[in-house]
Amino acid sequence: MAEELDKTRVPQHIAIIMDGNGRWATERNKPRSYGHQAGVDTVRRITSECVRLGVKYLTLYTFSTENWNRPVDEISALMGLVLSSLEDEIFMKNNVRFQVIGDIQRLPREVQDKLRETMKHTSRNSAMTMVVALSYSSRWEITKACKAITKEILAKSGNKSISKDELANLITEENINGHLETAFMPDPDLLIRTGGELRISNYMLWQLAYSELYFCNTYWPDFDENDLHKAISSFQNRQRRFGRTEKQVENEKQDTE
Repeated sequence: MAEELDKTRVPQHIAIIMDGNGRWATERNKPRSYGHQAGVDTVRRITSECVRLGVKYLTLYTFSTENWNRPVDEISALMGLVLSSLEDEIFMKNNVRFQVIGDIQRLPREVQDKLRETMKHTSRNSAMTMVVALSYSSRWEITKACKAITKEILAKSGNKSISKDELANLITEENINGHLETAFMPDPDLLIRTGGELRISNYMLWQLAYSELYFCNTYWPDFDENDLHKAISSFQNRQRRFGRTEKQVENEKQDTE
């Protein structure tokens, strides 16, 4: 199927909700941590294939703020997996830059240190940027952005009162975008969710406004290169209109050809 893809229309940013690790392990009478370990192997394969296809950004929903409510032993195992996976040479082998988004202050100190070390070590890599969402939720992110904008407004106004019009002019889409965790990259073109669930689970609510959504029943540990090709093929067979009519999009396409 890879040969059938239009290499000129590969999504530049793919976001993935890697769901189904725990259920995959349970169906095999294994602990949930076994499924998370298998999921790391899938990350390696999909990362390499995204680089090969020319994807520029790959964002992986790894651990949400809601996941802190999981059993302590599972959280501990997940943190250990984060540490071990960051030792992987996949970043240097594939020329991949590593970034992280989320409330990392809540993570164990050794995990925070390793994240920063990996970001620094891979900062000059240029083939693709892999972004890991850790201790992340979109509502947290948007709330944090609003607080930061408010602080900036108060700092600029000093002791002076600020008019409603001046305040309104400071609250713009561009300003909000600039204060989000994802300000350094474009919004996702394609969201993939594995595991059969049909929701986005507090993931990039602002950024996914015009993303194409792709859901599949495959558990993340079983998701392979062919499944990725199917998702991209589905993306390429859709018309992205961004509020315009089908005819407008077709006319614009003809004008550029």
